[in-house]
Amino acid sequence: MSEQQTKLMDEEMNTYRVQGFSCANCAGKFEKNVKHLPNVQDAKVNFGASKISVYGEVTVEELEKAGAFENLKVAPEKTTRAPAAEDKEKEEKVPFYKKHSTLLYSTLFMALGFVSMGVNGNGNVVTALLFITSMLVGGTSLMKTGLQNLVRLEFDMRTLMTVAVIGGVLIGEWAEVSIVVILFAISEALERFSMERARKSITSLMDIAPKEALVRRGGQEMMVHVDDIAVGDIMIVKPGQKIAMDGVIVNGYSSINQAAITGESVPVEKFEDDEVFAGTLNEEGFLEVEITKLVEDTTIAKIIHLVEEAQGERAPSQAFIDKFAKYYTPVIMVIAALVAVLPPLFFGASWETWVYQGLAVLVVGCPCALVISTPISIVSAIGNAAKKGVLVKGGIYLEEIGALKAIAFDKTGTLTKGVPVVTNFEVISNKVDEQKMIAIITALEYRSQHPLAAAIMNKADEENVSYADIPVEDFSSITGKGITGRIDGFSYYVGNPKLFAELSKSSVDNKIENTVESLQKQGKTVMLAGTENGVEAIIAVADEVRETSKEALHKLHQSGIKKTVMLTGDNHSTANAIGGEVGVTDVRSELLPQDKLEVIKELKTKYNHVAMVGDGVNDAPALAASTVGIAMGGAGTDTALETADVALMGDDLKKLPFTLKLSRKTLNIIKANIAFAIGIKVLALLLVIPGWLTLWIAILSDMGATLIVALNGMRLMRVKEEE
Repeated sequence: MSEQQTKLMDEEMNTYRVQGFSCANCAGKFEKNVKHLPNVQDAKVNFGASKISVYGEVTVEELEKAGAFENLKVAPEKTTRAPAAEDKEKEEKVPFYKKHSTLLYSTLFMALGFVSMGVNGNGNVVTALLFITSMLVGGTSLMKTGLQNLVRLEFDMRTLMTVAVIGGVLIGEWAEVSIVVILFAISEALERFSMERARKSITSLMDIAPKEALVRRGGQEMMVHVDDIAVGDIMIVKPGQKIAMDGVIVNGYSSINQAAITGESVPVEKFEDDEVFAGTLNEEGFLEVEITKLVEDTTIAKIIHLVEEAQGERAPSQAFIDKFAKYYTPVIMVIAALVAVLPPLFFGASWETWVYQGLAVLVVGCPCALVISTPISIVSAIGNAAKKGVLVKGGIYLEEIGALKAIAFDKTGTLTKGVPVVTNFEVISNKVDEQKMIAIITALEYRSQHPLAAAIMNKADEENVSYADIPVEDFSSITGKGITGRIDGFSYYVGNPKLFAELSKSSVDNKIENTVESLQKQGKTVMLAGTENGVEAIIAVADEVRETSKEALHKLHQSGIKKTVMLTGDNHSTANAIGGEVGVTDVRSELLPQDKLEVIKELKTKYNHVAMVGDGVNDAPALAASTVGIAMGGAGTDTALETADVALMGDDLKKLPFTLKLSRKTLNIIKANIAFAIGIKVLALLLVIPGWLTLWIAILSDMGATLIVALNGMRLMRVKEEE
C-alpha cells in the first residue's frame, strides 16, 4: 500500500450530494477545485450518481465556493432520503418560465435583434445592442468560466465557446454569436436533463421503501421514522402496505411482491421465520416482523449504495474518452488557429472569412456529445439492471460481460436449489401401506444426523404424516450404511443398498436392483427401507434442479456462449445426470475448491473472457480468478453483495441471458455514440474546405449530436428481459 493510500485511510471520508452538474467536464473541474482546498487530501466525483467523496475536513460553504463556476448546490448525503429531496420538491414547483428565465430573456432579445435587423438594417446601433444584450444575458456565466479557464490554460468546451464568442464579436457577427450562445445554453440544458433522467433510474429506488413504520413498543403501536427504529423492534405490516425495514416474520403469513429487490414478477409466499426486505409489498396477510437490520444496513440501502458506486467506476471506454478529450480540445484549438491564419498568410485569402471559419471550427470542436456518450449509457444500463434484480458493480463489468465466451457454473445452489428433496417413494411390500411406511422411515430419520434426513421429514410434513411421537427403541447408526431401530417390536433399517445386501435374511431381487440402478443413473441418491426379511420401500433423494436452469442455458447458447461448464464435487454419474438435464456443454466432477480454480484458469487460457457463477460464499477462489464473478441470491446475502462483480438478486438464472443482452447492447450503443459524435465533427470540419461552415451550423451540429447521443444512451433504460 502506498504512503498516499495510507494517509487517505487515516483521513475521514465524507460524501456529499451535488445538484447542478451540466456536463462531465464540469464535474471534473469541480473535483479538481475541491482537491485544491486547504484541508482536503483527496476528492472523487461520481458524475453518474451526482456525488462527491471528500477525504479531509471541508464545509458545505467551501464546496459550494469550489463549484461556484457552475452554481452547484451541495448537501451532506442522507441514507434514508432521496438526494436533496426538499430542494427537489421546491424545484418541481418552480414554473418553466422562471426556471429557464435567463435562456428565455436571451432568446427574446435575439428575436428583437432580428426584427430590428429587418427594419433598421444590419449595421444599426439598436440592432447591435439587442444582439449584445442577448449574448450578455445568456452567456455571462459561460464567458466568465471560459475566461478563467483561458487564463489558467485549461482547455475545455467552455474555453472553446468563449474564444469563439469573443472572436465573433470582434469581427461583427452579432447575430450568429447570439444564436451560438443560446444554442449552447440549450445544449447544456438538454445534457443536464438527459443525465437527470438517467440518474432517476437509480434515485427512484430510494423512494421504494417507506420512511415510517408502525411499530409496537411497550404494548402500544406508534408510527416511527425508520431512522429511529432499532434492531429487535416489532413492526406491524398490514395487507397492501410496503415493508419499511428488513426483518423476520414472527407472526402471520402472506404473499410478498419482491420485484423491487429481486426482479421476481411472481409474489413469494412467506411464513413465520422467513426473511422480508424493505421496499417489498405485503399483498395479503397481516404480519408482525422483528427488525433485524438498521435502516442503513437494509438490502435496498446496500443496493442503492453499490449501484451508485458502480456508476462512479469508469468503464474501459470511459477511460478512453477521458484520455482522448484531454488531448482533443488543445488539438482543436490548434486546428482552428491554423484555419484562421494559413489561408490569408499563404494564399492571400480574406482574413475576415477565414477567421470566421476558424471560430466555427472552435464551436464544432466542442466535445459535449463525445464526453456524455459513455456515462449516460453506463448509468442507464446499470439502473435498468438494478430494477430487474441484477446488481452490476461497475461499468467495467458491464462491458466485460458482453465479451464473455465461456461461463462456469457451480452446481449446488446455482444450477440446483441446494436443498435435497424426495423425488421417488415406492412401497414394495403389500404388508404395509404408504402412509405407515413413510411414518416409520421418518421416525427413524428424525433421530438421525444424516444430511438427507431433512428431505424425508419434509416429505412427511407435506403429506401430513405424524412421526415425532412414534416411539423408537434401540436406535443406532450404522456408519457409512444407514440407521436402525425397533418400532412396534420389529427392527427396521433405512440405508444404502449395501446395508441390505449384508443383512443375513434379506435378499435384494433383480427388480429392485434394476430400479436402484436406474435411479442412480438419474443422479439420485437411493435408500432402501425394510426389515431383516426384505426391502419394503425405495426412497430416492436428489438436489432438485432449478426450473430456470435449462431455459437459461439454452438462451446463453443461442446468444453465442461457446462453452458452459458445470463444476461440482459430486461423483461422475450424479454430475453427468444433472449436467445432461440442464444442458451444459461440459461437466467437471469430483472437484475440490482448488480444482475449480484450475478449471477457471484453464478456461481463461482458451477463451480469455470467462465468468464464474456461484453462491457468493463458496468457491471464492474461482469467483475471484474469473473475468466476471457472478453470485446467486444476492437478496439478504451480504457476502454475495460485497464480493461478487455481479449479483443475481432473485436466485434466477434467467437474468443471466438478459444481463448478457444488456451488456452487448450497451457496448454497441457506446461504440455507436462515440463513432457518431466523432463522425459528425469530422463531417462539419470538412465543410471548412469549401468555406461553407457557419457558427450556427457548427453549434447546431454539436447540439444535435449531444441530443441524439443522449437519447440513444437512454434507450438502455427500456431494454427488457424478453423481446
